[in-house]
Amino acid sequence: MSKPTPAKTRQQHNDRANTLNPNRGTSGNNPENAKAHGNRGKQLNPNQA
Repeated sequence: MSKPTPAKTRQQHNDRANTLNPNRGTSGNNPENAKAHGNRGKQLNPNQA
């Protein structure tokens, strides 16, 4: 019999929400979202070597 998986903590839920939230329409940015999606532009840009 396997152990039941523990429920996610509030911090884990917040981390997940922050990585998905780009804060569109505001003057600020979301550091966790920026870290999660920071390399995406470079990977998609065909002009990068």
